Amino acid sequence: MYSLRTHGLCLKDTTLQFPPFVGSNHYKRGNGRWVSPKAAVIPNFHLPMRSLEVKNRTSSDTIKSLRLITAIKTPYLPDGRFDLEAYDALMHMQIVQGAEGVIVGGTTGEGHLMSWDEHIMLIGHTVNCFGGSIKVIGNTGSNSTREAIHASEQGFAVGMHAALHINPYYGKTSLDGLVSHFEAVLNMGPTIIYNVPSRTGQDIPPSVIHRVAQNANFAGMKECVGNERIKDYTDNGIVVWSGNDDQCHDSRWDFGAVGVVSVTSNLVPGLMQKLMFGGKDHSLNSKLMPLIDWLFREPNPIGLNTALAQLGVVRPVFRLPYVPLPLARRIEFVNIVKELGRENFVGEKEVQVLEDNDFILIGRY
Repeated sequence: MYSLRTHGLCLKDTTLQFPPFVGSNHYKRGNGRWVSPKAAVIPNFHLPMRSLEVKNRTSSDTIKSLRLITAIKTPYLPDGRFDLEAYDALMHMQIVQGAEGVIVGGTTGEGHLMSWDEHIMLIGHTVNCFGGSIKVIGNTGSNSTREAIHASEQGFAVGMHAALHINPYYGKTSLDGLVSHFEAVLNMGPTIIYNVPSRTGQDIPPSVIHRVAQNANFAGMKECVGNERIKDYTDNGIVVWSGNDDQCHDSRWDFGAVGVVSVTSNLVPGLMQKLMFGGKDHSLNSKLMPLIDWLFREPNPIGLNTALAQLGVVRPVFRLPYVPLPLARRIEFVNIVKELGRENFVGEKEVQVLEDNDFILIGRY
């Protein structure tokens, strides 16, 4: 019997079982046959690094009620560090225009281009400055379950209200592996699971979600597969946010989605708020389509980064591998702004066409 006693923790039933020694070359005596070495059986006694304090905690039910969540952009200084002054201005505009939540360090916020130190710092900064006015959802997902758990522990420790978790990408796992991964991270706190097969290379089927949906920390799905999948979930009582701006109007009003996790709301938060709060509005939805189409012709966040720079609300700084849209597209954006009305877009400067040499591209930061 092996007992571990430290700082009040006693695992009396924790037993380390070591294999018998069979020789350095792992051969049985007498017949010379090779025997596979056996690993020690070490129980998993990891305990979640979580607090029981409830003063600033948010329940999953509160997260489930959010209708407009903006996947917030991360702006940069010329040397590639975060431009917190510009970031704070973007956050203020989201709050004033009616966004109820933000995703920090998501795909749009380029979390994949951040170190974990940067990532957690930005989550903590957002909570510290704006957490009383808007729900802060940290993208602490990873294709490594260990990293996802650790980042979520840190995110909740600095005060984020909920976590966003992707399924393991590139090094894909089985359906049972997906269940185990999500069960592990759901222990940390309120969680939105994000399904975007075009980026991960693997769909999260409803069978997986139905197996984890009973967890009290499961807030719902950010779903990018389409409205039929959304209806499948909402018919079964699962909360869903559309992950597609071009479908979110119909997702919300015809297929039961609670709202949208939006990229477009970085630019026109007031119009997206009206689209999610004001009832069916096919006219407004149609007016927004040219902008949405323009934003997503190249992989997000290339269009958004270009647009915000031309609006003068962020510096024209790109962390590689992202580069600005070509000149013809930049001219097209100016015309879209004029058509929708400059007053509907964030910022106060006149929209302008930036030249190629106005942009700063950074590979090391």
